[in-house]
Amino acid sequence: MNTDSVMTDSHRLVLASASPRRLQLLQQIGIEPYALKPADLDETPQKNEQPRALAKRLAEAKAEAVYKACKDDPDLAGCYYLAADTVVAVGRRILPKTELAEEASQCLTLLSGRTHKVFSGISLITPKGKTRTKVVTTKVRFKRLNHDIDPYIASGEWRGKAGGYAIQGIAGTFVVNLVGSYSSVVGLPLHETANLLIGEGYPLRLKWLGGVE
Repeated sequence: MNTDSVMTDSHRLVLASASPRRLQLLQQIGIEPYALKPADLDETPQKNEQPRALAKRLAEAKAEAVYKACKDDPDLAGCYYLAADTVVAVGRRILPKTELAEEASQCLTLLSGRTHKVFSGISLITPKGKTRTKVVTTKVRFKRLNHDIDPYIASGEWRGKAGGYAIQGIAGTFVVNLVGSYSSVVGLPLHETANLLIGEGYPLRLKWLGGVE
């Protein structure tokens, strides 16, 4: 096997995201996306929409939007398209992707000393146009954040993060217990993503060897 080979055109992957965390997670399992094509969507929950349903809908919508925009581009023909969305919820209450310090402070106050759920939807569109979607649920319990909230807000790590925190940063010190997928809370459940890709013919294991199918 020639370890200097590259993957064939039919095994290229487009990541429908601008998230550096998702890119890093894909790279962690040996995937270097051929292109990064973030989807610009309204992520506002629909009336009475449940957190799990929101994560599924947005992941599918992102994948579909990028697929439709790129499928006629000859340079991107025959690619896999992967999208993801992460939703943090307390009960049925969906927490925002915080852009304001006040929002982040409210989220962290709500999460303090209690268990919440993180729903990560992943959606894969294959070169044949087939869509596969999965939602992964993880339970996360935070310690009481009596003296932690203001310093954390000052760090700026909360900006743009679902629920007002990034578990891979300082907020990792808040986590008392986690049941489920750590990588899902970061932004992309690696086990489920790998299974979706392998199940649809993406030669992930050969990629680890630098080979082609």
